[in-house]
Amino acid sequence: MKKALAFLAAAFLAIPAVFAGEYPDISIEDLKKAISEKKVTVIDVNGSKSYEKGHIPGAIDYTANKEALASKLPADKGSLVVAYCGGPTCSAYAKAATAAKELGYTNVKHLSAGISGWLQAGEKTEK
Repeated sequence: MKKALAFLAAAFLAIPAVFAGEYPDISIEDLKKAISEKKVTVIDVNGSKSYEKGHIPGAIDYTANKEALASKLPADKGSLVVAYCGGPTCSAYAKAATAAKELGYTNVKHLSAGISGWLQAGEKTEK
């Protein structure tokens, strides 16, 4: 019985790691560089109210654009697409990342730091 419980506990704890690893993480520095070089499409998955309060410069409001996401993304399916939400414990980003992947994008990443990490790093947002 103890072995079964230990196995179940280990399996349960491994589930978040599987989801976290589905999309590679991108650092704030690497995202800033990609933004400055205009080599990324950024998707904010924090909701329209949060988006209006401030988002990473150039980010798309996923909530307002999810139905038309295909028209907001670049024609090149190998282009870098980065999704983010609130911070390291937020998993809402996966909605946009999965949508991009289902549209055929092959270079989809996750800014796990989210908007909270972006602000903590002293980075500017736009409204």
